[in-house]
Amino acid sequence: MNQTLIVICAVLGGAVLLLLTLLLGFGRRTSRRADERVGAVIETLERRMGELAEELAGAVERAEEEGRRSRFLGEIAGSIDMDEVLARTLDAGTRLNGADAALVRLDGEDGAPTIAAHGLSADGAESIAGPPDGSRARAIDVTYRYGSDVEQPPAGLIHSGLAVPLEEAGARLGYLAVYSRDAARRFDDEDVRQLEELTLRAAPAIENARKFREARQLADLDALTGLHNRRYFHETLARECARAHRYTRRLALIVFDLDDFKVVNDEVGHLGGDTVLAEAAQRVRQVVRTADIPCRVGGDEFAVIMPESGIEQAEQLFGRLSSRVIGQSGRLHISAGLAELRPDDDSIGLFERADRALYRAKEGGKGQSVTADGRGVA
Repeated sequence: MNQTLIVICAVLGGAVLLLLTLLLGFGRRTSRRADERVGAVIETLERRMGELAEELAGAVERAEEEGRRSRFLGEIAGSIDMDEVLARTLDAGTRLNGADAALVRLDGEDGAPTIAAHGLSADGAESIAGPPDGSRARAIDVTYRYGSDVEQPPAGLIHSGLAVPLEEAGARLGYLAVYSRDAARRFDDEDVRQLEELTLRAAPAIENARKFREARQLADLDALTGLHNRRYFHETLARECARAHRYTRRLALIVFDLDDFKVVNDEVGHLGGDTVLAEAAQRVRQVVRTADIPCRVGGDEFAVIMPESGIEQAEQLFGRLSSRVIGQSGRLHISAGLAELRPDDDSIGLFERADRALYRAKEGGKGQSVTADGRGVA
């Protein structure tokens, strides 16, 4: 596009030079009055050439910006990963003229919203609410005024914002909002139109990404216990091992099973055994930390991935797990193997070391844990 502008200007410039040459040649054979008319014509041509160059430059800039905008709008629907869809939506939002930041707020079915932001912190984002009488507003246009006691420099403050609902199939998913730090910036109807155009592309992509995430979460869960399943366990352990190695962080793993679980199945049947497994899973959920990742890896065998943790934290978790008898039909205890990530470990090596420690714990008398280095914990 810029090369086209250069060619046009060069052609026009050549035409002007030719015209000037002819006019100047003609001017030598005319009167002084004719020379003045020629000068006026030249001045008009020069002014018009300048105006034409500005118009062409503006047209090229608008075309390039519209091309970039169209590309970003098209890319939003090119993914079903929620994080990527939100990132592309926010990027497109900040390309609105005068917008310094953007925020997406999605309503959560459990009451906890999903908030993503670009150019500002999502932690301090307040709720975006429509009219208090419940009317469905087309857009929310806000301005912010600050007192003289604000600590943040005025240049860093948000002065205005514009929010448009994200809707799909008549259902409101949340809001997309853009913000400006320019104290003189006020959003207008054209801004509303452009933001609505963005939401028309973003809302279906967000809903598709949400459905995909929900389906993936269901696929990652064990139907009986509600814990993460074996496939998720191995994928997550590989990812956490790579992360721990990359950032030189600690990572612990505890693998445990229910002692004499076969006896339970023989005495009360498999339905009774399923009840015991569900109770064990509930016990695990009660004692793990928020950062821990509990999984059922098969049969009566469970595992907990413990990021940012070592053997000490794994031993503490075993203590919490074994502090209560599991199973309504009798005294059922657990045995566990504990391992901490070593520099030469990959996810398979870490799991195998913890699993071998589990078998040593069972061979040593059950109801206890053994670390991968052979140290036992009562």
